[in-house]
Amino acid sequence: MSIYTTPLHFGYFLAILFAILFWIRAWREERLSDGLLGFVLFFLAMEIQDYTFGFSGINFLWEKMNGFPRHFGLAFAPTIYLYLKAQTNKDFRFQKKDLCHFTPHALYFFFNLNIFLQGPKVVHQWQISNASYWVGWFISIGIWISYIVYFLWSLRLYKKYRLWAETQFSNPDVISFKWLRNFIYLIVAGEVFKFSWNLADMIIDMPYENDWWWHLFTVAIIIYVSISGYSQVQPRWLVFQAAIDKTKKEDNEVKNIDGGWNHWVVEVKRLFEEEKVYLEPELSLAELAQKLKTNTSILSAVINQNFGKNFNDFVNEYRIREFEEQIKNPSNQNYTRLAVAVDCGFNSKATFNRALKKFARKL
Repeated sequence: MSIYTTPLHFGYFLAILFAILFWIRAWREERLSDGLLGFVLFFLAMEIQDYTFGFSGINFLWEKMNGFPRHFGLAFAPTIYLYLKAQTNKDFRFQKKDLCHFTPHALYFFFNLNIFLQGPKVVHQWQISNASYWVGWFISIGIWISYIVYFLWSLRLYKKYRLWAETQFSNPDVISFKWLRNFIYLIVAGEVFKFSWNLADMIIDMPYENDWWWHLFTVAIIIYVSISGYSQVQPRWLVFQAAIDKTKKEDNEVKNIDGGWNHWVVEVKRLFEEEKVYLEPELSLAELAQKLKTNTSILSAVINQNFGKNFNDFVNEYRIREFEEQIKNPSNQNYTRLAVAVDCGFNSKATFNRALKKFARKL
């Protein structure tokens, strides 16, 4: 063991371990997002595999498996994008059309596998040929195009998802926006770091050991993705894209109401002022619409046009009013403000603090 081998061994086996844990949970809980994140960690493990064993003096991969297509650069970005789609929509299912995302990797894999199966001599002849040089550059360009396209799609999906969630859920922080944001940016940072390091290596021809640094950065990514990713929940009501598609169909019903909101306004006030539905921590627009036997588009329009707020603000203002009453109650003097806030329907300190700053009365 040495400074070179220990961190890489730790990162490599941690990635393999968590990939297996993700796959087990994906099978047990039918969570496609976990299965895809397991593949992301597996790909990261394969990224550092050669150097992990190489620094340990194990050259099997370099010698016996030379030429075998064991890298997943062309499959990496599509897998991350599909993970985000699955994580933001529990009803997302992998379909035949999604296979097209992995067509470039399949071409790379079977082309190189064909050469590998012809034996070491053919592999060596191919690797020293001009064709191999240009194919290598073509694949590298393809990988970077893939990174750029899929990461832009991922960021767009994340932003749309965040804006949508803030209008649908009273406690949107239960869906970890920071995890999704940090996950995307950390992966991008890792690929930029790797590219910069490889570019510097091409220019100044750095020794073999210096490649250890970008592998170490990959280990840091593995640790973050493993621990943070496994701690993420996927609420039962999280159906982002399905809800978007349904909302488009429901919008026509809203147009036909022609401002006849009185019945809905009375019913909404009754639920909030008499039944205090805002005390339910996971109250969502969909659940409230179900209680009123209507759809989310009508309910959202009722709240926006008659109360001048989106769903999130509407619910949390009621919770803040409840908090202001409860904090004055002598029976709550021994409780912290956050404990009282939890009893008022908040299940996130961040959501409570934002709502308090926005709606608290200045006494």
